[in-house]
Amino acid sequence: MSLARSPSAARERVTLPWYLWAAAGAVTSAYIGGYWDISWHRSIGRDTFWSPPHMAIYACGVLAGLSAAYLIFTATFGKQSPLAAVSVKIWGFRGPLGAFICAWGGLAMLVSAPFDDWWHNAYGLDVKIISPPHMVLAAGFFGINFGAIMLMLAFLNRASGASRAGLQRMFLYVGSMAVCESLLLKLEYISRPEMHGSLFYVIVILGTLGIIVALGVGSRHPWGCTIVTTVYTIFGAAFLWILPLFPAQPKLGPVYTPVTHFIPWEFPLLVIVPAFVTDVILRKTAGLRPAARALVTGTAFFATFLFVQWPFANFLMSPSARNWFFGTTYRDYGTPATSLYARFEFVPPESTDILVRGLIVAAIVSCLMAYAGILAGRAMQRVQR
Repeated sequence: MSLARSPSAARERVTLPWYLWAAAGAVTSAYIGGYWDISWHRSIGRDTFWSPPHMAIYACGVLAGLSAAYLIFTATFGKQSPLAAVSVKIWGFRGPLGAFICAWGGLAMLVSAPFDDWWHNAYGLDVKIISPPHMVLAAGFFGINFGAIMLMLAFLNRASGASRAGLQRMFLYVGSMAVCESLLLKLEYISRPEMHGSLFYVIVILGTLGIIVALGVGSRHPWGCTIVTTVYTIFGAAFLWILPLFPAQPKLGPVYTPVTHFIPWEFPLLVIVPAFVTDVILRKTAGLRPAARALVTGTAFFATFLFVQWPFANFLMSPSARNWFFGTTYRDYGTPATSLYARFEFVPPESTDILVRGLIVAAIVSCLMAYAGILAGRAMQRVQR
């Protein structure tokens, strides 16, 4: 038997529509721009509407809008468009459901731009990541990301043969951007000093685990959860190692710490380890009811994450982690030397009773997120339009 692949099969595997690549590029641009923007605020402080991170963020809206418009107009006005038969109708227009969601997300992102500019002019530099214009921006990004996921799903669930593998990989990559963005929004609440508190585990797991499980189940890939968290880890490590190579200095005060280069965030969370365990459990429990499956999956994810992240937090506070690889020496200009972050100390510990109760809550949240993810993933497997 010949193992050689036919030329037509090879072409089918590598040739994906440009608008799917555009959607993948859009969510990538938004995540890079978002992380870069946070680093910009930590390193320089002052920015403008036209700053490079902002342009990367808004490029997401433009790319998503163009690809969505093409799909909608082609399905609506194309007399023999193959998309017409696999489209939904909204306000007289036809197109894949994901395209309409992407169009809404792109509009929300573009609307947030002048809102954010006005907010800065009225109230100055953002003190927190979570501000009204940023929430509009985040809603737009998640709209684009969700729309891109739905778009990929529609193509993936209709595909067969060699093209399915390429679509499956692209789906998982686009989905991984949702995982990255969900943790990006939580940065202020999941830093090193918080890693020995129960609230840290609740915040990390809330929402994020549901996304991870949904992507793993929806993709039907045996290592879907591991793949999306691997992408998160690669991006986080790349930002940590690359951003400090570029010069930057504060343009706002007060300056508590001298800064000469871009300040990244911290070493990625070790979610890849419980994600690997989750993939194994999801395969072993495929025959169980969703509730039982979620109980096992959620408990295992929480226990594994606690087992690896708690001691890793101790390591990050130690002198051994104060190097370019783990990056714990980086501190933004607004962090004083007297802070817990600068002194490499944890938030004062909770009492044993409070800690135990908090961890039980985290375990319950983990099971609920796993349940939501399993149900969402099963629904994803049915998306055709």
